[in-house]
Amino acid sequence: MHLPWTKSRSALIIAAAEDRRFRFILCCLATIGTVSFSFVSPQIIKYTIDSVIGSAPFDAPALVVHLLDALGGAVALRQNLWVCALFIIVAAICSGGLNIVRKYTCMEIGETIAWRLRNMLYGHIQRLPYDWHISCQTGDIIQRCTSDVDTIRNFIQNQLGELLRTFCVFTIALVLMFSMDVFMTIVALALVPFILVFSIIYFRRVAEQFAKADAAEGAMQACAQENYTGVRVVRAFGREAFEIERFSEKTKAYADIWRHIGKMLGLFWGAGDLMSGLQLAIVVAAGIYRSARGDLSPGTFLAFYTYCNWMIWPVRQLGRILSDLSKTMVAAGRVREVLQAEPETDAVGSLTPAIKGELRFDKVSFAYGKNEPVLRDISFTVKPGKTLAILGGTGSGKSSLVQLLSRLYDVGEYGGCISIDGVDIRRIARHHLRRYIGLCLQEPFLFSKTIRENIAVHGATIEEVRSAASVAQVDETIREFANGYDTVIGERGVTLSGGQKQRVAIARMLATNPPVMIFDDSLSAVDTETDAKIRAGLRRRVKDAAVIIISHRISSLMQADQILVLKDGTVEELGSHTELMARNGSYRRIFELQSDNEAASLDV
Repeated sequence: MHLPWTKSRSALIIAAAEDRRFRFILCCLATIGTVSFSFVSPQIIKYTIDSVIGSAPFDAPALVVHLLDALGGAVALRQNLWVCALFIIVAAICSGGLNIVRKYTCMEIGETIAWRLRNMLYGHIQRLPYDWHISCQTGDIIQRCTSDVDTIRNFIQNQLGELLRTFCVFTIALVLMFSMDVFMTIVALALVPFILVFSIIYFRRVAEQFAKADAAEGAMQACAQENYTGVRVVRAFGREAFEIERFSEKTKAYADIWRHIGKMLGLFWGAGDLMSGLQLAIVVAAGIYRSARGDLSPGTFLAFYTYCNWMIWPVRQLGRILSDLSKTMVAAGRVREVLQAEPETDAVGSLTPAIKGELRFDKVSFAYGKNEPVLRDISFTVKPGKTLAILGGTGSGKSSLVQLLSRLYDVGEYGGCISIDGVDIRRIARHHLRRYIGLCLQEPFLFSKTIRENIAVHGATIEEVRSAASVAQVDETIREFANGYDTVIGERGVTLSGGQKQRVAIARMLATNPPVMIFDDSLSAVDTETDAKIRAGLRRRVKDAAVIIISHRISSLMQADQILVLKDGTVEELGSHTELMARNGSYRRIFELQSDNEAASLDV
């Protein structure tokens, strides 16, 4: 179910700033005040030239006239022109002070929105289903959480205030200009409609290019991230030149888009300069003509020209604001796409029972999406304290069984039931279920922290950490490191060997002591002697746990209570090692083949 505030991009931004309404109102008031005081200076100059230095009567509001009379009128001001200059300085100070408030509030609102959007994204991504994660590129997800959020923040901090200021400048200038001379105001507005139409057309065109640029940047970051994390494979196969060329293609596509955007920006600003200069030239020509005829006073003409210049600049600035707005809307749309993705949800009234670990698959069939089933009619039971071994070729469905048990996927329309302690796992809350299922993968993920922190993910004591590491046959190895358990491993555990990473991952699972333990080919990088020691330690350590071992080595499986042989998603054989050897089926053929290979390697 989509969150209501993700229905539109603007609603998303508003929701992220829900308790900053007062700051936004303060920003608006400060903007109005900044612009208002900045418009006071040309009026002071106008009255100084026409009515103080000149002899024209004051046509200012009554309050201003009373203030001038209290100061001695035009005669006193003529003798003390510094007073007029002081008024200009005071107006400038007020305008500058309010501008500081405007900038600060915009900055604070922008940072708040960025902070909340990052938290929204990160928290939401944690709840998204497994198939969403495997369908998205890591680099693209990171870009949405970082640069796209920064784009939104920059617009709020820099351009939102300018948008408010543009509106205020244009509105106040228009009111003052109409009050001074209607004809000159109409002349000043002659090209404004053309500038606005041009800006709107530009906004629509450039928005498409910004969307392409964001997509190209995401592809570029995904390529770089994939290369950095797979650097050992790249070096091992000598693919440096290929990877450089591939990244160069991504950067070229990104640069080409920005070159095109640069051309569009140059065209817009060049045409804007031309129309703005032409507009001012028309105003100057009309003003000189009317001043020569005596229809326009010099002070009024100077103030009018100043206001016209100020009004045209915001209209030109509108193009820049619209350009940044288009980038922001694209970024907000990409953030919104993530937040609209359906998170994992549990059924109403989901259970959180104490789990002992009796597993049961009852005629389970499963398919990914609309594809053909990868599992068909799978049935078996694993009781606490018992071990089930799973053997099968690539694509036989071994990993699918594990993903179903962890509820990374749920049994769908093909039917069947997976239960723990007699309770259908679809009735158990996901987070609760996963706390009781320990999973150790063939390619374990280790954090760039100390070895102790990687093992004690649930707050295990150092004694518990060492005990688990001892069973995983990695305690002695860790003690040989310079800093022992406080050794910081590299990103993804890159400073450890494959076998060391697997054993640290096993120790991490053992430290949590879950009632269900799954070893998904997690000893593939360990030599046979260490493999045997780990399995012996596991038998002593996990007497009450239900254990599932997936492996291609029959020597790792043969001591299990039951062995399940999968073929093309179906149960081909099920029984103990002795029973399967007596059947003369696939298990026996694989056993004899592996035994012959081991004997041949010893002869060599």
